[in-house]
Amino acid sequence: MPLLVVLFLAIAAEIAVVIAIGNVVGALWTILLLIAVSMAGVALLRRQGTRTITGLTDALRNRRDPQPEIVDGSLIGVAAALILFPGFVSDLAALFLLFPPTRAVVRRKIMSKAAQRRTFTVVDGEVVPEEPAKQAPIVIEQRDHD
Repeated sequence: MPLLVVLFLAIAAEIAVVIAIGNVVGALWTILLLIAVSMAGVALLRRQGTRTITGLTDALRNRRDPQPEIVDGSLIGVAAALILFPGFVSDLAALFLLFPPTRAVVRRKIMSKAAQRRTFTVVDGEVVPEEPAKQAPIVIEQRDHD
């Protein structure tokens, strides 16, 4: 339910900002500005996505922990979804996630939360092979038909 409320508020904020900007600069300039911001976001998305994939490849090749690159990739994916959503507020949030310095702040926060939640339970046990199920013999009866 809270997610639905956040989504409703986000849509309402997007509409309010688009209307406010449209009242200031006009409808045509607002549409052109939305297109320009989205195009700039897609270009930045492509560039940062390529960097993240390269970083992930290097981390795996050098046997380093790839967790930062994986979190970056996830954040870039969220930014891609925000860029596709039309509006200035979502584009601003996407650009926030696409710039490496601001994305690093979000990444550190996510990784610290994940480290706090990380718990392992080790159960000492032994693997025992399963015995095949015993089947009852098949009996075929012969009946004489009179």
